[in-house]
Amino acid sequence: MAAKKKKKIEFRYYRMPTGNSFLALLGEKWVRSYGQGIDYLHFHNCMEIGYCYDGEGILSIGERDYTYKGGQFSIIPRNCPHTTTSLAGTVSRWEYLFVDVGEMLGCIYPDGINKKNIEAMILRINAKPMFCESKEFPDIAKRILHIFDVVRKADEYYVEETKALLNELLIMIARLNIHVVQQKVHEAKAEKTSAFISDALSYISDYYMEPLKIEKLAAQCHISETHFRRLFSDYMSIGPLEYINLVRIQNACEMLKKTDEMVADIAYKCGFGVLSTFNRNFKQIMGCPPNEWRKKPENFEQQILKAQVHSEEGW
Repeated sequence: MAAKKKKKIEFRYYRMPTGNSFLALLGEKWVRSYGQGIDYLHFHNCMEIGYCYDGEGILSIGERDYTYKGGQFSIIPRNCPHTTTSLAGTVSRWEYLFVDVGEMLGCIYPDGINKKNIEAMILRINAKPMFCESKEFPDIAKRILHIFDVVRKADEYYVEETKALLNELLIMIARLNIHVVQQKVHEAKAEKTSAFISDALSYISDYYMEPLKIEKLAAQCHISETHFRRLFSDYMSIGPLEYINLVRIQNACEMLKKTDEMVADIAYKCGFGVLSTFNRNFKQIMGCPPNEWRKKPENFEQQILKAQVHSEEGW
């Protein structure tokens, strides 16, 4: 049987101005009929922030279609397939800002200081695309429009002002994308986790793919297993075994999104010796089996792996 032909997805590469980490597409050039005659998605090497002032049409993100109109904005991470299509016979007015998130956040932590903080923020910011009504998130919408105005006016030091405003915007996005369990883990580690639990968390993070026994974790912390279980559960609001499974499933999700490896191989690499145990834990934590989760539209990076990609430089 012949292999199924891959869908076409276009890679539109944006080259940032020298010494800069953002690129603005503003003005009358972007009042146009979008997407006519184009039946494929595209993705970028950087984050796309868009604001629709007027018009109607469809914004496709991955396999989901959204009806857009004036007064809405989109925030689309790098590598996320999408496209905009105006209603036939109409024009839409959008303006865009493309941002190199890693480079931008480097302004906060120069010389690689707090590198882990930067990496954690980038993961949060790129966790999912957003398409929202301005009234739903008015602070974010106002910040986007303010940034556009600053760039449009191009007053003295506007580049520095834009970078400061963009960093604030990225922080707002990161806070919106926080996962409840991840937040608990972070707060516990930062505020009240004892040295015992901190060591255990680091050990689990480094060796989750290996067989882990609670007895061994307790020994690493130089306390009894009973004391360790009580300390861990008090600080983390989750038992040590449940936490180990959570870390394993989170890493399995990353592999399911970004690779086409078989589920059984991913289960083994993430520390599950028995596939049925992996499947049971995955469904309990994520709400559906791994194969079904892998096909969900929001797992946008997986779509790129399944597509026939060609590239060209952006507008």
